[in-house]
Amino acid sequence: MFALTAKEIATAVHAQNIEDAWEMIEINTVGFDSRKIKAHSLFVPLISENDGHDFITQAIDNGALATFWSNPLQDAPTSIPVIQVEDTLKALQDLAEYYLNKIHPKVIGITGSNGKTTTKDMVEAIVSSQYRVHKTQGNFNNHIGLPITILEMPQDTEVIILEMGMSHAGEIKLLSDLAKPDIAIITMIGESHIEHLGSRARIADAKMEIVSGLKENGLLIIPGNEPLLVERASSLKKEQLKTFGPSPTNDSYSIQITSEMRETTFTTNLNPAVLIKLPVTGTYNVANALAALSSGLALDIPIEKAAQKLATFQLTENRTEWLAGINNSALLNDAYNANPTAMKAVLNNFSQLRNEGRKIVVLGDMLELGEQTNELHLSIKKVLSVDEIDQVILYGTHMKILYEALKSDFDKERLHHFDGDKKAMIAFLKELIQPKDYVLVKSSFGTDLLSVIKALRVTTD
Repeated sequence: MFALTAKEIATAVHAQNIEDAWEMIEINTVGFDSRKIKAHSLFVPLISENDGHDFITQAIDNGALATFWSNPLQDAPTSIPVIQVEDTLKALQDLAEYYLNKIHPKVIGITGSNGKTTTKDMVEAIVSSQYRVHKTQGNFNNHIGLPITILEMPQDTEVIILEMGMSHAGEIKLLSDLAKPDIAIITMIGESHIEHLGSRARIADAKMEIVSGLKENGLLIIPGNEPLLVERASSLKKEQLKTFGPSPTNDSYSIQITSEMRETTFTTNLNPAVLIKLPVTGTYNVANALAALSSGLALDIPIEKAAQKLATFQLTENRTEWLAGINNSALLNDAYNANPTAMKAVLNNFSQLRNEGRKIVVLGDMLELGEQTNELHLSIKKVLSVDEIDQVILYGTHMKILYEALKSDFDKERLHHFDGDKKAMIAFLKELIQPKDYVLVKSSFGTDLLSVIKALRVTTD
C-alpha cells in the first residue's frame, strides 16, 4: 500500500549497502511468506522454525523486486537488490517506523486481556465517521504483525488503529515504542498469560507498557474500576488520563443497560439523551463501547455521530457472534479466546437472555493459566446456575475439575465431560440440540472448539 524505492528502504533501515541504482526500483508492498509474495514486493526472510532466506527463489518467482538479507552476501541472489541488514526482523520494524513517521497519522493503540478486537472494531466505526482509517486485520498484533499492518496502511490514512497483543513482559513496550500512540486504550486486566507473568499485578505492569511510547501529550484510556491500572497510571498528568466504567466516578460511565439476544442498548453521562445501540449481545460490551467513545471524543467526534456508527459496527469473526445452528437452534460463537474473567462475563449475560428453548453451554479449556489453572477453572462454577442453564458440556483436561465440582448441582443427565474426543462430543451435541435452543461455545483458541462450531452451524453456501 506504500510507494517507496529500494534505495529509500535501504536508507530507512540503515542497510550495510546502498546502491544509487535502487532509486529506480519502486516497491509497493512487503511480505515474509514467499508463497504469498506479490508483484513489486519487498521480501523479508524471517528466521524462526525455518530460515526465510531458504525461500528467496520462490519469492522472486512470485514477484519480489528486493529483499532484506542477513546471511552472507555470497549466498544472496543477484537478480534483485539485496539489502544487507544485521537482523531482518529489526529491519522490518525499522521500516514500519519510518513509514509511520512519513504518513504521520494519529495512532490509537489498544491492548488488554480481553476485548481488544471488539474495541478496535468499535473504535474504527466511530473514527471512520470523520477520518480515513486503517486498522489491524485478524490477529496481526505482535512484533511481526504490527509492522506489517503499518506497512499496509494507505498513504492517505489519517488515523491508524493498532491492536497490541502479548504473552510476555516487554512485548507491549516494543510495540508502543515503535507505534508511539497518540491515544492508548487498555480494555481490562484478566488472567490471560498469567502462566508467563505470575499474577494479575504483573499482567497490569505488562499492559501498562503501552504508555512507554505514548506521545508527550498523548491520552491513556483505562477502566476506572481496575485499581491495578488506576494506581499505575497515577504518575500521568490529569489531562493524559480518562477512565471508563459502570460507576459515576469515571469520566465516561453507563447509566441504563439492556441486553437482548442481538442487541445491547445503554445511555451514558456523556449525553444521557442519546440512546446507544450495539448490534451485539453482552453487557460486558458496554465497557468496550465506553472506551471507544472516549477515543472518539479525544478526536472531536460528537457522541451523536459516534452512536450512529456504533449501531451498525461490524464485529470481527468468532467474537460473540450468533450463527444459525442445526435443528433450528442458535449458536453463540465465542470460541476464539477465553480467560476466567471473560468467560464469567459471557456466561452471566447468556444466563439472562430470554428464549423459548433451552440454554446449553459448551465450555473448553482455558489455557496459559499456569499454577492457578485448577483454581481458575473451578471459579467458573459461581456463574453456572442450575436454574438458568439446562445443559453443561465441558471439554478438555482442565475442565474435568469443574465437571467434578458441578456434580453436586447438576444431575448426570444435564452435565457432561469429554476429555479430547471432539467427534464424540459433536455427535452427542447433534443428538442433544433441539429447536429454539441457545448454544454458547466458549474456549481458548488452542482447544479448537471452532471445529465444533463448524459442525453445528447451518450455512447458506
